[in-house]
Amino acid sequence: MTSRRQFIKISAYGAGAMAMGAGVFGAVKHLSAPAAENLVVDTSRIPTYCEVCFWKCAGWVYKNEQGKIWKITGNDEDLNCNGRLCPRGTGGVGMYYDDDRLQTPLLRVGERGAQTFKPVSWDEAFAYISEKMKQIAKEHGPECIALFTHGSGGTYFGDLLKAFGSPNITAPSYAQCRGPREVGFIATFGEEVGSPENTDIRDTKCLVLIGSHIGENMHNGQVQEMSDAIDKGAAIITVDPRFSTAASKSKYWLPIKPATDNALLLAWIHEIIYKEYYDKKYVEKYCFGFEQLKGHVRNFTPEWAYGITTIAPDIIRETAKEMANASPAVIIHPGRHVTWYGDDTQRSRAIAILNALLGSWGRRGGFFRPEKVSIPSFPHPPFPEPSRSWRNAFPNKYKLADLALASGICEATIPSTARDCTFKGWIVNGTNLIETLPDQKQTLTAIQSLDLLVVIDTMPMEITGWADVVLPECTYLERYDSIRTGPNRKPQVALRMPASEPLYDTKPAAWMAKELSKHLGLEDYFNWTTIEEMLDWQLKQIGSSLEEMKRIGVKTFERPADDLYFSDNEEVEFFTPTGKIELYSTSFEAEGFDPMPIYTPHEEPPQGFYRLIYGRGPAHTFSRTANNPNLTDIMDENLLWVNLKVAKLWGLASGQPVWLKNQDGIVSEFPIKVRVTERIRWDSVYMVHGFGHADKRLRRSYGKGTSDTKLITRVHIDPIMGGTGMRGNFVTFLTEKPAETEVAL
Repeated sequence: MTSRRQFIKISAYGAGAMAMGAGVFGAVKHLSAPAAENLVVDTSRIPTYCEVCFWKCAGWVYKNEQGKIWKITGNDEDLNCNGRLCPRGTGGVGMYYDDDRLQTPLLRVGERGAQTFKPVSWDEAFAYISEKMKQIAKEHGPECIALFTHGSGGTYFGDLLKAFGSPNITAPSYAQCRGPREVGFIATFGEEVGSPENTDIRDTKCLVLIGSHIGENMHNGQVQEMSDAIDKGAAIITVDPRFSTAASKSKYWLPIKPATDNALLLAWIHEIIYKEYYDKKYVEKYCFGFEQLKGHVRNFTPEWAYGITTIAPDIIRETAKEMANASPAVIIHPGRHVTWYGDDTQRSRAIAILNALLGSWGRRGGFFRPEKVSIPSFPHPPFPEPSRSWRNAFPNKYKLADLALASGICEATIPSTARDCTFKGWIVNGTNLIETLPDQKQTLTAIQSLDLLVVIDTMPMEITGWADVVLPECTYLERYDSIRTGPNRKPQVALRMPASEPLYDTKPAAWMAKELSKHLGLEDYFNWTTIEEMLDWQLKQIGSSLEEMKRIGVKTFERPADDLYFSDNEEVEFFTPTGKIELYSTSFEAEGFDPMPIYTPHEEPPQGFYRLIYGRGPAHTFSRTANNPNLTDIMDENLLWVNLKVAKLWGLASGQPVWLKNQDGIVSEFPIKVRVTERIRWDSVYMVHGFGHADKRLRRSYGKGTSDTKLITRVHIDPIMGGTGMRGNFVTFLTEKPAETEVAL
């Protein structure tokens, strides 16, 4: 078994290495940052928390003797990172020094999407936006404006939109990433998994990763805990068509046929029930529907699953026994990006059921009970009651979705006689919808139907080229933001404060929202003079202060009770209709869905095509960091993993550029280099998401690698909650550059 030190080195490119020695000096070689010989550390440090991914690790920003930002390190008190940042976190300095950053507000002067803008003042930009918003509200209602957001700025723009009268606030991460698991776990346990997930990996004895790429998708705290678990001898079981970094650390690698995961999960459930491996006391005390489930999985034997998954029956039995031997200190990981084939909520339900049968929910080494601090809002008038929401566009659909669907709002923006109102305005904060939402053709059609598109970002992403107004946000190193309060074993708060004045004519989201509120007559909802005043007031409500947080960065509170795990024989009421863990989902049944998971066969690749699988790299977050000069030094393009046998069939060699054509005839705009490897099944190809940028203003990342999003034109919508299944797309190879007319949008 690989040691903890080796695992961190391999999976995180030496997490923290960029924060010291030659790593930092090499990372800034393209920048206007201080020269290495001048990097003398000032004793002062500024608290922050990272904005490069949703983990939001707390850290310290250090400056050199010239007062310029030098490096970022982890805060030792932070439970999210334990004082150690991943490459993304240490590379955050590159966001600040990136000379491709947006620098001033822009107003479109030509056709939408033609990239023709003129610089304007902030007041001119706000005047234009407020006039358009008021016009939309007058003609269609304020609810016909939606906010798409990813990142801390969404707090302020969300308040602005609610004050304006619209409840339509969405994060693409829900429909495109984690929504199915939340709905599946809520239906089972009455609680969502949350972010960061409440997985007790450090004390687990068996960790099952089914499509969860810990170590490549980073998730800093989980990487560290998995390393600890490996040191303690935990068994890792990885289910993946690809031999991932996590698979290389595993006792078992199950190279499953793509789109057959539900069959494997049902076979595991069968084994655990019929071999009586399940936690009888736990199931009897806490679970509802065991007998129905037992009858349901009677015929889902390992032999049945073998013909579907290609995983041998003895391996299915061995891995089921491995889980049982570890119970209750076992985790079948719920994953993060779980929108694959359109039946993803049921797959998440099967994962939740397995955890329930093994007694891991609420148990040490399984899932702990998270705690978080509740931060009160600064006093403001009550928000107006909206008369409509995004749900009106989808009557009697997606009732179990507990958040707005980004893809649904996009669809409901395209005019249709079936709807009495379509969305007329979008405010897009920190999310590159062109590369985030699947089916780019639909996204662009929706954008062209808008009366107003406002984009707030730090970088000139593809979405900014389609905007009517572009508002340049300063980076997280140049601003205050809302107090971080994510759940963990103990409740904590973390402060982000500016380490520098904003470069260029960029501004924080809080300032933008407050100033725009004045133009809209909504300033009473932002009734604070400065953000420091607001943060200090909030912190004092929980027994701290801005002055204290500036010194310590992270404050930890004790749990209200010693209840991290269920105590022996504890009476627990779950937030489900029956008050029990529901193996048989009454909420699904009430909405007309199968109350227990089923296996549904999915389409196979056409002759000469291969299933397109995409994933993450430890140095990058989606498409947001592909231009970061510190992180491009680690990875500046993606590669296409192709099985050795397939490469021989096509005459492909490692390093050879190819273009990809999908099942609908869409061809990649840029080529991607082949990586010939036996680490992937013959029926699939794999690439890291977030590359192939087509905006020439991104000078480091333009044309580097291929965009998987452009090739995702077939989307399978999850009928239960509206998630977008994106792994039903297939590609073939073109070894010569295609004609311009053939390429993707």
